[in-house]
Amino acid sequence: MELVTPGIGLIIWQTVVFLAVFGILAAFVWRPITDALRTRESFIQDSLDAAENAKKKIEELKQDNEYLLEEARVERDKMIKDATEIANKIKEDAKDETSKITAKMIEDAKSVINTEKNAALADVKNLVAELSLDIAEKVLKNSLADKKAQETLVKDLIKDIKVN
Repeated sequence: MELVTPGIGLIIWQTVVFLAVFGILAAFVWRPITDALRTRESFIQDSLDAAENAKKKIEELKQDNEYLLEEARVERDKMIKDATEIANKIKEDAKDETSKITAKMIEDAKSVINTEKNAALADVKNLVAELSLDIAEKVLKNSLADKKAQETLVKDLIKDIKVN
């Protein structure tokens, strides 16, 4: 039966060894383990607190970002509206300026055309006058070849002249 029930000496030695191991563990191992666990626990708690603070800050930043985005949208819409108005004004001014320039160009072109027309008419009149004189000279040379015809022509011209 010794196998089932240990002897008293064995129990005492086992108790002494257990207490010695427990004392050594308590003196050298238990304190560092509990210190490490406390440090770990405080680190985890600090991390949780930091995460909670970060979450709050993220929520605040998110709200600030949404506010800023809304302001940016309003500002963008205002800028687009102003730019559209300015562009329309510039278009209208350009149209007016173009109309004025076109009217001036048309007026200048008409003036140039009239000047050229008058110059052309004067050239035509001069040419007709020159041609008429040439023709008259040739006709007169032929018709006034003799002296009697010249005297008759001079007398006729003197009769036609009216004295003022």
